[in-house]
Amino acid sequence: MSSTITLEQPFDSTKSKKSSNSLWADGWRRLKKNKVAVVSAWIIVVTCLVGGLAEWLAPHPFDEQYIEHILQPPGSQFLLGTDNLGRDLLSRLIYGARMSMAVGILTAIISLIFGTLYGSVSGWLGGRVDSLMMRFIDILYSIPTLVLLILMKVIFDSIVLFENPELRALTGILAALSVVGWVTLARVVRGQVLQVKQMAYVESARALGAKGMWIVIRHVFPNILGPIVVLLTFQIPSNILYESFLSFLGLGLQPPYSSWGVLANEGWKSLRTYPHLMIAPGVALFITMLAFNLFGDGLRDAFDPQMKGR
Repeated sequence: MSSTITLEQPFDSTKSKKSSNSLWADGWRRLKKNKVAVVSAWIIVVTCLVGGLAEWLAPHPFDEQYIEHILQPPGSQFLLGTDNLGRDLLSRLIYGARMSMAVGILTAIISLIFGTLYGSVSGWLGGRVDSLMMRFIDILYSIPTLVLLILMKVIFDSIVLFENPELRALTGILAALSVVGWVTLARVVRGQVLQVKQMAYVESARALGAKGMWIVIRHVFPNILGPIVVLLTFQIPSNILYESFLSFLGLGLQPPYSSWGVLANEGWKSLRTYPHLMIAPGVALFITMLAFNLFGDGLRDAFDPQMKGR
């Protein structure tokens, strides 16, 4: 009788890395096939570039007044017309893109960092720590978003950190939107961590003696990055809208500095007689928010495992 000895194949440490890389590669491949998402991404990139290069792209300084051309309709000299102080609306719209996009992206990044840390700690530790941390989230969720946003803005404005009123207003907006925005991210991250930490590869890392923070950084974060990035793309347009809302109420940036919310606040008063003052910032807000939402939908469809093969 002959016996056959089967040797166990050695564990390939690069197999999981290749699998992870293939998931991301498949996701990007599906994203590139989504024409709407690609066009939306280009709109976002162009808007950011326009805001970043405002000094070179704007035909006039954002605060320069042309008294002889007050409330001039769109024409060859001023493509989008002028406002009630004779300032070029196109130039102010370009500079407003810088402020609105900066506020939306910066606050989303700050919320991402804080929400990810908070949700990861809550989900990883579990038990009483998780319950206590989630009760604090529930308290914040019980307060309406706009009420909490205005309350945080007023509180941060009362804390005089800068003498410059423009810098103080900008800091207050960033702080208020960051405080409001991290709550949803923390809940999503906590739920993802609760799922991932039960996976076999996490248990294997524990059995091999890996420490808790190393497991979170090395194994948990890479596997929850997809949903976080998708949620971030929806967070940015929400922050842009909230900033515009605060500026529309007069709680945001103040003239002569411009954001799209400031321009909308200045334009709605003369909507019937001079509609161009309201149409330009309104269209810019609509296109930008639509682009972010469509790009977020494309990311979700591309990196959702359930959408694979469709």
